[in-house]
Amino acid sequence: MMETDHLNPTDEINLETVKSRAVRGVVVLTGRTFFLQVIALIAQLFLFAYLGSYEFGVFAIVSAIINFLVYFSDIGLAAALIQKKETPSTTDLKTTFFVQQVMVVAVIGVAILFTPFFVQKYSLSFDGQILLYALAVSLLFSSLKGIPSVLLERKLEFTKLVFPQILEQVVYYVILVLLAMKGFGLRSFSFAVVARGLTGLIAIYILQPWVPGIAFSKETLKSLFKFGIPYQINTFLATFKDDGITLVLGGILGPIGVGILSFAQKIARVPLTFFMDTVTRVTFPAFSRMQNAKDHLERSVTRSVFFICFLVFPSLVGVVLLSPILVNSLPKYNHWVPALVPIVFISINYAFAAATTQLTNLLNAIGKIKITFYLMIMWTVLSWVLIPILAIKFGVVGASVGYSLVGISSVVAIMIARRYVKFSVADSMIKPIIGSVVMGIVLLIARNFLPVNLYSLGILVGIGLVAYIISMVSMMGMGLVEDAKRSFGMLK
Repeated sequence: MMETDHLNPTDEINLETVKSRAVRGVVVLTGRTFFLQVIALIAQLFLFAYLGSYEFGVFAIVSAIINFLVYFSDIGLAAALIQKKETPSTTDLKTTFFVQQVMVVAVIGVAILFTPFFVQKYSLSFDGQILLYALAVSLLFSSLKGIPSVLLERKLEFTKLVFPQILEQVVYYVILVLLAMKGFGLRSFSFAVVARGLTGLIAIYILQPWVPGIAFSKETLKSLFKFGIPYQINTFLATFKDDGITLVLGGILGPIGVGILSFAQKIARVPLTFFMDTVTRVTFPAFSRMQNAKDHLERSVTRSVFFICFLVFPSLVGVVLLSPILVNSLPKYNHWVPALVPIVFISINYAFAAATTQLTNLLNAIGKIKITFYLMIMWTVLSWVLIPILAIKFGVVGASVGYSLVGISSVVAIMIARRYVKFSVADSMIKPIIGSVVMGIVLLIARNFLPVNLYSLGILVGIGLVAYIISMVSMMGMGLVEDAKRSFGMLK
């Protein structure tokens, strides 16, 4: 291998390997995510029937509490290890591990200490309190997986990350559904999250052996802090914006209102979970390795954003137009009818997130942490100003409108990102938007000629898929087909 093929002589892998593993990672993780989402959707069909808005609301509130606290247990050291150009030393790994475990234990102690306050503030039952403890334990399991995950991500060995994730999610949903059907209520979540965390922990150490150790290096921390602290501040702002708002809405709307909003978010977020989360997970380390290869970076950003938008935009249109048929076709889901309007506005927010999350990911990867910090401040301020005020005045629908307005402000992130990387907005975003609009018009027309039942839902999915593919091929030509063939070839 020629030396010019390497991004840096100290890198573990060369540029061609980065590109190859990144593409393979996207395809494999997309397949993994598709499989898990199928399982999740089947599980949700049962859960929506056996659990009500109160249970989902309590789970959302308690999860937000833990998610809010968890970012005090991490100062971005894991992300700094992934972004680091040089190969991390044993001291780097052990120092990161030690510091993170100390902080995690401290956060768990805080969660236990403030449990009486949370119980009183959100009217949590005893089962809700047990759920809080269970999520705290799962936080410890997640922290222990940190270093093995970093080692795999630095090598872009995402295929090895697939098995633990599949295993722990299958265990989670099987236990959750079975216990919910047996009438365990909130306790179903408690048992499921603990089993999931323990399963994933064991699996990842089998696939990526690493002996935990204790070390403390001021030099290591100083080096990692330069990236880690700004990165974690941005992550904390995201948590403050999202989970913090959930806690506020818990006081405004109550568990039932939060449960309805949570249902809308779960349904609307399915496309992002299918496609965006996977690509973002792969491209952060890949973009980090391409920092000195601008041409490769520009093309990769355009293609990755297009990949996300190509899949997410039509999926969101389908969710908005077909959700009423799903809810009205199943009598046990009639109590979710109030979530149909919020789904529309939340989908607008997620449509903008489909593009801008990847761009903030890009800015982080090339070291522009301050830029993403300012963007997160903007989104946080808008979220805390718009969403609670609209929720007070208009309830759940008002809160969802607030989310859509925050999403629209993401246009600013697109403009800023293009200052650093000249990716194509037309190829990556505009064409998928046009194709999705065409598909939406076709679905609106076809929906009027079909009865409201699950058979019609399947027919409309097929019609929408055909309409979207035809519109996209007409705009992009057979190159789109060739890209699809290469993706399937990579999957094989």
